[in-house]
Amino acid sequence: MKLPLSKYVWFDGEYVLTEKAKVPITTHAIHYGTSIFEGIRGYWNGKNLYVFRLDEHVKRFRRSGQFYNISLNFSNKEITDAIIGICRKNTIKKSCYIRPFYFVGDYGINLHVTEKAPTNVAIFTFPFGDLFNKNGITAGVVSWRKFSDMSTPPQAKMGGNYLNSIIATQEAKRNGFDEAILLDHNGNVSEAPGENVFIVREGQLVTPALSSSALEGITRDAIIKIAKDLDIDVIERDVTRSELIISEEIFLTGTAAEITPIISMDAKKIGNGKPGDITKKMMQEYTDIVMNKNGDYSHWLTEVY
Repeated sequence: MKLPLSKYVWFDGEYVLTEKAKVPITTHAIHYGTSIFEGIRGYWNGKNLYVFRLDEHVKRFRRSGQFYNISLNFSNKEITDAIIGICRKNTIKKSCYIRPFYFVGDYGINLHVTEKAPTNVAIFTFPFGDLFNKNGITAGVVSWRKFSDMSTPPQAKMGGNYLNSIIATQEAKRNGFDEAILLDHNGNVSEAPGENVFIVREGQLVTPALSSSALEGITRDAIIKIAKDLDIDVIERDVTRSELIISEEIFLTGTAAEITPIISMDAKKIGNGKPGDITKKMMQEYTDIVMNKNGDYSHWLTEVY
């Protein structure tokens, strides 16, 4: 899928034309996946562009690299200003996706990565709408398991980690599903390839605990906070595979996916085969918040203009 990239990207502190942002073939991250990234959404409401939970994204951006002693050689403020700046530089006035990433650069084939390894930082953006059909998607549990802290840190958003997501997605597509669900090493539900999972049981929201190797998603955290504000019970615990098919509702959360209902799991209809009441409530609340229609959460938004 060719992306309609913005004219300019931010690369190591400067705005450059997209076609001028190049790296050598000896770039370490190309060989070993030593890259760190974030996915961030900007929402245009007709008056301004609002970046959702920018501070949290930038903090996680730095924290992910710290797991591997990979240095982000710009301050959080510089990264924040660059994210806002790349939207302004490209005069973005529609909802968009923003991708900041940094990576180990020209470092040969040395596996001993230290804080002194050279790194590069880049940020690009492009217009972006719905990732999935908001009327609901199908999902299926795949045979591949989500990696765990026994092998590599699940809380680091590293490029190399997403090979696990790619192979899971491939299997799900071959099986005729829109999206995959991965189990953890204990056979409990972990997450989807790029999204967290929520189920509804007896009016309660349940999501796998972080001990299941699920990413501590920023959208996941938002939904937990929103649900509690709406007096909906939220429980973080182990979720068995069999619970998925007897759930009243299931939905995914993520920056790209936003709130996406699952209406069929392992070829079995969930509920009445349509987004459930709690899922629809979460979708509406989330939309109102990111479009700056709910003042109680305006602190989650950063104005671009």
